[in-house]
Amino acid sequence: MSDEKNVKSEEAYKTIGEASRELGLVDKKTGSLQTHTLRYWESQFKQIKPLVRAGNRRYYSKKNLLILKLIKSLLRDKGMTINGVKKILDNQKVHSLDDNINLGIYKPNQQSRKIIKDKVKNISKIIAELKLIK
Repeated sequence: MSDEKNVKSEEAYKTIGEASRELGLVDKKTGSLQTHTLRYWESQFKQIKPLVRAGNRRYYSKKNLLILKLIKSLLRDKGMTINGVKKILDNQKVHSLDDNINLGIYKPNQQSRKIIKDKVKNISKIIAELKLIK
């Protein structure tokens, strides 16, 4: 069997072990996966909702992995607290920039102009809030 057949697609759900490995949650001394970290983050962040199957097996979607990567970055790289990350994740819904929307930038119409203006207003609000945090 070649390795290509064993590689999961980007859209495939990942087990807790695969998710831990992808996030780099591996004990440097023992090489064991830190799956307990993901379970703890699930208990702290309502945005992480893995699919739970028989035997309490967790399967993480691509969206879950993106949220987990953000959480890891904010906690470990930026040194934020759990409560600080919760605030950011809770506010993300309000200030989402939704990259998946087709704005029709190259052939703008009235609706896409309004969407772009709204996005610029949202960005301005985010910047103003960030300035207050400093």
